[in-house]
Amino acid sequence: MTAPVPTSLTASPFHAGEMAVQTLAGSRDAMAEIGARVIRPAMPDQHRQFFAQLPFLVVGALDPEGQPWATLLSGTPGFAHSPDATLLRVNALPPSTDPLHGAMTLGAPIGVLGLEPSTRRRNRMNGTVVEAQAQGFAIRVVQSFGNCPQYIRKRDITPNGHDDAPRAEPPQTSLDDDAQWQIASADTFFVASHYSGADATERSAGTDVSHRGGKPGFVRVDDAHTLTWPEFRGNAFYNTLGNLHANPRAGLVFVDFASGDFLHVAGDAEILWQDEAQSGFDGAQRLVRVHVREVRRVRGALPAQWRDGETSPSVERTGAWPTA
Repeated sequence: MTAPVPTSLTASPFHAGEMAVQTLAGSRDAMAEIGARVIRPAMPDQHRQFFAQLPFLVVGALDPEGQPWATLLSGTPGFAHSPDATLLRVNALPPSTDPLHGAMTLGAPIGVLGLEPSTRRRNRMNGTVVEAQAQGFAIRVVQSFGNCPQYIRKRDITPNGHDDAPRAEPPQTSLDDDAQWQIASADTFFVASHYSGADATERSAGTDVSHRGGKPGFVRVDDAHTLTWPEFRGNAFYNTLGNLHANPRAGLVFVDFASGDFLHVAGDAEILWQDEAQSGFDGAQRLVRVHVREVRRVRGALPAQWRDGETSPSVERTGAWPTA
């Protein structure tokens, strides 16, 4: 008699929001076939080794009000390590200056993105906190999957760092001139989102954090309360868009890799279902617009200083916003 395949390997990793976006985008059938096979409930050895060699992790989690925020946690390579394929331990915590300070509590859903700027490698892991200690926390894996290197700018770490402690500025409800300049100059940001709908299962619910990249200025500042960015062709899972389709609360972080400054933006997202010809941006399959509710700037939050390298070839195939 053949042993039954564990439910964790056969249940769909996609929730109703992701499947709705996949349907609208035309990838639903393909994802139904490969989703449970590609999005795994444990990390392969190469992912475990990869996380252990990184000097920072991008994480997404919720504050006490259920608002997703994205941030970076840093440490000496090895500060994130995997004792087994279902567990990732992180010997770092968001400091008191961070919107996610105190968020790494037992049972908290967390999204993790490992990104190595020098090679453009990236891998994702989503799960829940199963250990919370004074020095760090541990995450039990729910979803583990790889990402392609598209749209990632190469960067190299330098010997220089930021010795002063991070300094948080007072929160704001709109984007001031400095924030608008940082966003308009950025070629990278990270976005956190969350889903916990009625249909959610242990396999499909939770928090996610993902990378977005493009030419500097690919995020358009429409005004002090509104941002718009183009969505380019990706893995067709639509984890971020699926979450935002069902729950529009989004948390963005723009990182200045030279100064170490973080600009955190919380807002409500809407997906604009325009094709490339309608969007006004070459390469855009659709647009996302975020209506800003809160802005937090932290000076010197990234300990290391990074040097910009070559842009991604996939970015070169995209356009720019039209100007008057």
